[in-house]
Amino acid sequence: MKVCIAEKPSVAREIADVLGATERKNGYIEGNGYQVTWTFGHLCTLKEPHDYAPEWKRWALSSLPMIPPRFGIKLISNPTYEQQFKVIESLMQKADMIINCGDAGQEGELIQRWVMQKAGAKCPVFRLWISSLTEEAIREGFQQLKEQAQFNKLYEAGLSRAIGDWLLGMNATRLYTLRYGQNRQVLSIGRVQTPTLALIVNRQAEIEHFKPEPYWELKTIYRNVTFSATKGKFTRKEEGETFLEKVKEKDFTVTDISVKKGKEYAPRLFDLTSLQVECNKKFAFTADDTLKLIQSLYEKKVTTYPRVDTTFLSEDIYPKVPGILNGLADYAELVTPLKGTKLPKSKRIFDNTKVTDHHAIIPTGVPARNLTDNERKVYDLVARRFIAAFYPDCEISTTTVLGKVGDIDFKASGKQILKPGWRTVFATEPKDSESDSSTQEEEAVLPDFQKGEHGPHRPMLKETWTTPPKPYTEATLLRAMETAGKLVDNDELRDALKENGIGRPSTRAAIIETLFKRNYIRKERKSLYPTATGRELISVIQEELLKSAELTGLWEKKLRQIEKGDYEARTFLEELKQMVNEIVFHVLSDQTGKSITIESQKQTARKGKTDAAIKGNGSKESTKRTRRKPAKATCPLCGKGSILRGKTAYGCSEYKNGCSFRLDYANYGAGLTDEQLIPILEAYKKNQPG
Repeated sequence: MKVCIAEKPSVAREIADVLGATERKNGYIEGNGYQVTWTFGHLCTLKEPHDYAPEWKRWALSSLPMIPPRFGIKLISNPTYEQQFKVIESLMQKADMIINCGDAGQEGELIQRWVMQKAGAKCPVFRLWISSLTEEAIREGFQQLKEQAQFNKLYEAGLSRAIGDWLLGMNATRLYTLRYGQNRQVLSIGRVQTPTLALIVNRQAEIEHFKPEPYWELKTIYRNVTFSATKGKFTRKEEGETFLEKVKEKDFTVTDISVKKGKEYAPRLFDLTSLQVECNKKFAFTADDTLKLIQSLYEKKVTTYPRVDTTFLSEDIYPKVPGILNGLADYAELVTPLKGTKLPKSKRIFDNTKVTDHHAIIPTGVPARNLTDNERKVYDLVARRFIAAFYPDCEISTTTVLGKVGDIDFKASGKQILKPGWRTVFATEPKDSESDSSTQEEEAVLPDFQKGEHGPHRPMLKETWTTPPKPYTEATLLRAMETAGKLVDNDELRDALKENGIGRPSTRAAIIETLFKRNYIRKERKSLYPTATGRELISVIQEELLKSAELTGLWEKKLRQIEKGDYEARTFLEELKQMVNEIVFHVLSDQTGKSITIESQKQTARKGKTDAAIKGNGSKESTKRTRRKPAKATCPLCGKGSILRGKTAYGCSEYKNGCSFRLDYANYGAGLTDEQLIPILEAYKKNQPG
């Protein structure tokens, strides 16, 4: 019997339908020589500290650093998970062949390998590697099953990432909590989480320390067109006024007109990050919202695999493009001009060298039915971006007019769209509100000037002040994570910097959500600000490798190299162990007696409201994140009981039914509220903070 294991029950059902397995059993579907079963995402996790050494259960500085001689895995304590695992284990023990049908990526590989390892699978294992869940894709995938050994490096990279996060998260979180947390809150530290927080904290510091300075620009209006002096900006008003006097009494003369025709290419296809950025700009969706929506569209078979970091397609997709376009029935008006024509096969779209595991996010051509309003918005972005890629380039004409007043040179530029090309696809879309006025000025169409013409003009000295950098939004933060803190607009440069980005496309949304959850950052409209706790945490961290996006990006690069086989996982982990040892030594050597302000969610909410009122912003969105109902603390051991407060410790209301959960006041402090306890309980349960 061939056992197929998918990552979700819904995916398992899709696969079973294609394979002809129709008989529903307890925890799997059987038929036609196949048994199709499933996990629920992670069924297994790395062991907790106390699984390696009982003394590590108690949070104590004396037990740090915690570095197990060998890492192991265990089932996540959950009755549903445990029941499903028994089914999987039974099937795998009897199987002739196992087919790993997990999501085709690093995390999917790790999830399923751990389950197979725990189940003691001995038979040959093959890998289903597909980019969409259409019937055609699943059939093709089963015809081209790959040997598991081909993905060993992918698994090593995923395992290294998990162990690295455990080593740093477990040790640094306990270290900083015990040293600086005042026994009031777990101070979560993470390999990606902390440098992301540092980006926000540092940006806020730049804003607060910014000192605006005035500068002056000499401009003049001739025939209702604003010309700027090529002299540039004046830092002294007197200097600018001297030039202004020079041009007041003289005519403006057009000295040169140049017209340059050019082309604008269609925007790149989406990877996950660029889709999250676009959805945040257009619809104010969080990164997590967008990830959930595009994942749902993938499971509904209407878009391809979402957790990708490339904007290119592999060349084998080209023959399938006409079929995909024909399937976009809701966009028939836009697709019709492409029918009967030879579609372009541009290197800007099709490039095998830029595609590794998966290609860019595109529609599958399956009719998009029964979508929610928000799913429809995301789908529309993906579909239009795909259609536009095969339209002609937009042809433009850029006009530059040079002029002179006396010996002072002036310049004006304008752009005219000659043939809209791909812009037709986006004609109904509203203009991006975030585009700056200088760009709009540049795109203005100029009147018909003649060389040598002259006449009166209206000169002026425009005073402008330098402005501070803007706070991060989720869109700009995602870009900063992608490029290790360097914000760039150029696509090619951004591709180069992706190598050193922090986090993976699939995890960045969760990282941002974790920062909200830990109350390290707050949101006001679209802008992100650090809380007092977040700022002070970054200030006490002295190790640059722990909080530098650039340096953390180098670690991420090594993980990508492990995946490619260009770097040894063993070396990566040895370096991390050394780093953990150094961090523990430095923090324990700190005799300053510093402590971190623990700002509650309520305090943050009040601060957000106050700041909003000061700015005249009464929108609901500014406090949306901080108005959540306070969560109830539940037992992390049994998952059922509520937390009781005894004479010497916190316990579980289910103690009469055998629950042994206990947290001593001596270690964690007495009198903690549910709100204060929740992060501690989460750390106890998962022991994988950050």
